[in-house]
Amino acid sequence: MELKLKQSNKKTDGKVTVSDSIFASEYNEALIHQALTAFMAGSRAGTKAQKTRSDVRGGGRKPWKQKGTGRARSGTIRSPIWRSGGVTFAARPKDYSQKLNRKMYRGAMSSILAELASQPRLVVIDEFTAAAPKTKDMLAQLKALDLSDVLIVTGEVTENLFLSTRNIPHVDVVDTEEINPYVLIGYNKILMTQGALAKVEELLA
Repeated sequence: MELKLKQSNKKTDGKVTVSDSIFASEYNEALIHQALTAFMAGSRAGTKAQKTRSDVRGGGRKPWKQKGTGRARSGTIRSPIWRSGGVTFAARPKDYSQKLNRKMYRGAMSSILAELASQPRLVVIDEFTAAAPKTKDMLAQLKALDLSDVLIVTGEVTENLFLSTRNIPHVDVVDTEEINPYVLIGYNKILMTQGALAKVEELLA
């Protein structure tokens, strides 16, 4: 399978050959949904915690005697009905991660990339760099490529590239190690360098 390759220093476009097993795979919505759900669940901290009546300090003795005070009987100040008492159904730290087989994850990523290439929302360029950390220059590069809402995928995120894009709305830059189902479907276009494309094929092979 061949994809259009934009030349950064030429007006004419070329071609780049890609793997059919990745960029021509069948669209599997259920698998993509499962991979996306697993990724988002794994990113949850799950650190919420509250104290039950056994965790609250104090309450070792009965607040007042059982009878003769005119008040309702009470056995401990740690009771959930007391102010600063324990919580009845206290939240506990929880692991929300879901197991997803490596083969299923690779299949979901391949399905997403194939769909992006067919629409077409995947733009491949021979190289994409930033000579200086200037937002104005980066906006000019993106305008020349007719891109606005875009995720830039490179083999390595340089400091100039990061600083040039961080203040542009709906534009982000990641390397091939950081791509995942969530970021791939979160942008209108994906701009991927030829070197990054080769690394992605190697990771999903």
